[in-house]
Amino acid sequence: MHPEHQYLNLCKEVLEHGMVNIDRGTGVKSLSVFGRQARYNLADGFPMLTTKKVFWRGVVHELYWFMSGNSNIKYLVDNNVHIWDDYPYKIYKKKADEKAFPQLTKEEFIKQIVEDAEFAKEHGELPRIYGELWRRWPTRTPGRTIDQLAWAVQELRDDPYARNAIVNSWNPEYLYTMASHEDASRFPICHNMYQLSIKDGKLYLHLYQRSADLFLGVPFNIASYALLNIVLAQILGVQPGEFVHTYGDTHIYENHVEQMKEQISREPKPFPTIKLDPSIKEIDDFKPELVTLENYDPHPPIKGELTIAGGFYEKDSA
Repeated sequence: MHPEHQYLNLCKEVLEHGMVNIDRGTGVKSLSVFGRQARYNLADGFPMLTTKKVFWRGVVHELYWFMSGNSNIKYLVDNNVHIWDDYPYKIYKKKADEKAFPQLTKEEFIKQIVEDAEFAKEHGELPRIYGELWRRWPTRTPGRTIDQLAWAVQELRDDPYARNAIVNSWNPEYLYTMASHEDASRFPICHNMYQLSIKDGKLYLHLYQRSADLFLGVPFNIASYALLNIVLAQILGVQPGEFVHTYGDTHIYENHVEQMKEQISREPKPFPTIKLDPSIKEIDDFKPELVTLENYDPHPPIKGELTIAGGFYEKDSA
């Protein structure tokens, strides 16, 4: 069976048997199941879905954004990757509604991010997003941060049998009603923890994703973490093993149902492959231009609107 059928069969299950969920902040409906898993052997190819075209430039630039510890969307916007635009704009718009800043359309906001470095510094920042938490986890000690990713790599270099090489993005101090109102993050952390393990000379990466948007988010997440696995394997001097993807709440939003039906009707094609420049020997050596995607021949794209749901809930926090 083609490995992509794991994803397609899960989508079919959610369409046919998913229970209706309603997001309390927006009223958006989705069909949902809980607790599923997929496994991709990276020796069988790079698992970038073929039943619709996945936005490769977005995958590789976003992963670099995470791995470099960046938390400002300007880098992404400057590289014509707009998958994170909605979150800082939502924060800006709320402040503009409170008369703190001039009203801007989303297009005007992004134009300012591109053209005005000071504006981008103030309004393009997404504090406590993945890159910061992977590479600069804040601690109670003033001025001290923890580079979780570098630590996990060093642990595996020091002890290839290590069972503790975990990178976590779930910081209760800043999330949901656990946070104080002024500290609460205004966006959800969805892919919240991953563990690395070396077995028989191969690197395995196991991602736990507490909330999984099957149509738009998950195809991206599969490619992103599979690429992370491949990059870290080269850095550690081992072969890529399996990418294991565990889902918590696994859902299809109501505005993606017809698109999802179209996608599962398509037959998967052979997976592409990834070629890394041999100069990537440390985490900070990784750059998008040093990665080549080869032999990717997907079905045409299927468009769908991003659903901004979950995350910070203003009424409860207030």
